Amino acid sequence: MAETLLSLTPAAVRRVRDLLASKGQGAAGLRLAVKPTGCSGFSYHLDFARAIGPEDRVVECEGVTVVVDPKAVPLVAGTRVDWVEDELGAQFVFRNPNEKARCGCGESFKV
Repeated sequence: MAETLLSLTPAAVRRVRDLLASKGQGAAGLRLAVKPTGCSGFSYHLDFARAIGPEDRVVECEGVTVVVDPKAVPLVAGTRVDWVEDELGAQFVFRNPNEKARCGCGESFKV
């Protein structure tokens, strides 16, 4: 069985739906990319996908579309995305089986 590129928890699906609804017709989905940065090497970057390129990987999850940048595919394969809210705030949390280390501030990761 092939590994799932990306999955979303029900909370993450609800949040992505809300974000896409707020954008109206201007977004094809939510785009996930990985950028080189920080003390550990990479960070996750989310934005609205205005278009889907021929090399992009598209993940459909409960009616929401996540467009994964082709350069991010080997770095995020198998990742589970969650939306976590607590008394201090709310954020997407990435549970990535490829991570070997994460910086102390939580902003970047190493594979």
